Amino acid sequence: MEYGHIPPSGEELVKEIERLKKERNAVILVHNYQFEEVQAIGDFVGDSLELSRKAASLDADVIVFCGVHFMAETAAILAPDKTVLLPVAAADCPMARMATAQEIRRIKEEHPGSVVVTYVNSTAETKAEADYCCTSANAAKIVQKIGEDKEIVFAPDQHLGEWVTQARRGNVTLWPGYCPVHVRLTVDDIEKARERHPDALVMVHPECRLDVCQEADIVASTGGMVRRVKELPAGTRLIIGTELGMISRLRRERPDLEYIPASNDLVCTDMKMTRLVNVWEALRDMKHRITVPPETAARARLSIERMLEVS
Repeated sequence: MEYGHIPPSGEELVKEIERLKKERNAVILVHNYQFEEVQAIGDFVGDSLELSRKAASLDADVIVFCGVHFMAETAAILAPDKTVLLPVAAADCPMARMATAQEIRRIKEEHPGSVVVTYVNSTAETKAEADYCCTSANAAKIVQKIGEDKEIVFAPDQHLGEWVTQARRGNVTLWPGYCPVHVRLTVDDIEKARERHPDALVMVHPECRLDVCQEADIVASTGGMVRRVKELPAGTRLIIGTELGMISRLRRERPDLEYIPASNDLVCTDMKMTRLVNVWEALRDMKHRITVPPETAARARLSIERMLEVS
């Protein structure tokens, strides 16, 4: 079916995506923060760790990654024999740009012998400077694996780093990066939500500030949130402190629970750039291909593979 420059819409658009997906031998990976319409067409929907594992093991020629740039980059590193497409080239992660490879090299010189842990929300060049990569789902396990006598440099998310290193003595250096979405959530927001919904549990993401995490009943990665809601009794009410797209995923898993945003301000504009038409265009035109220079990819792959081994 030829459409020229006029994209199909509605059900026809979904059918065209399915047709092109088969034609290209493609799979669609979708992060939990994407719009519901995009989550609905995903072959796999998950958090960064889950999607990283999928990218490394998929039997496909093409991976369409509905997320942001660092996620597609990670897929390209783990699946160098596949074509990795990012539907919207401008979809980026501000946090990932808060620590450069040059800055990590400098801090390693200032802290010789330290173990560098970089959050997956970072560029390939930054991952290449790390000893371990981590996600919010496995950061605590990575930290626990590193001996207490070793200093840890954690970048770029200071809040995740602070949350997972609380039990260690003061031999931790936190890079001053942050998620612009999660950092907007405050203790005041949580207290007001509890006043309105006193019977609700509060569940937040560990990218939130430490005082917000300490106010919560549950602190979990997006994948962890999915697992937790599966365990809760029917009718449980939850105040959700993470990007609002997560509520769509949770509702699909447990529609019998009630989900209340901790704040209506928790929207990632980069995650919300991708729409169905962009996925269609990506498959139609095979754009935008994400590649990583071989030397950088080889070094970054070491830190990612160490992460996957621990997980």
